Amino acid sequence: MNSEFYVLIEKSTAHRKCRDDAKEFVFEHPNYLNDLTKIAFNTKDKNHHKACWILELICEEQLELFIPYIDNFCLSLAHQHSDSAIRSISKIGLFLVQHKKIQLSESQEEKLIETGLDWLIQTDKAANVAYTMRFLYVLGKKYSWINDELRALLSRDCSHQSPGYRFAVKDILKRLK
Repeated sequence: MNSEFYVLIEKSTAHRKCRDDAKEFVFEHPNYLNDLTKIAFNTKDKNHHKACWILELICEEQLELFIPYIDNFCLSLAHQHSDSAIRSISKIGLFLVQHKKIQLSESQEEKLIETGLDWLIQTDKAANVAYTMRFLYVLGKKYSWINDELRALLSRDCSHQSPGYRFAVKDILKRLK
């Protein structure tokens, strides 16, 4: 791994300009995408959440670059526990299930479903839950049993949750009717 590239990730912040600069660096040097994914999927790396932030922006613009890493992405899902990383990871999951040209395998979809349901049970972070429930909703069009699980999980009392969380739940429940 290139130490200069690692330092770029290490010094990155949540500010959009900083993440955009790192994303552009990877677009200009695509050979670093492999290093970026290794850091993002390695939850023992203290900067893995920062790599996830950058990876999210890359996937948002050029998801096709991510195709060779989808298997490793899916294998890493169950190990992701940082709320900061899960937000980006769940958004990448949404990009993947919504993409018209990328076909996930049944195994990849199973990993997304299993982990997504776990995240819905375990987290109260509005952005994490919003992206997770949206990718599960999309997968529920293919696997109808997911909709029953979503309804059950999202029908819990969420009056103590943030307005963003309640809005996301209300939106998905409305779509499920």
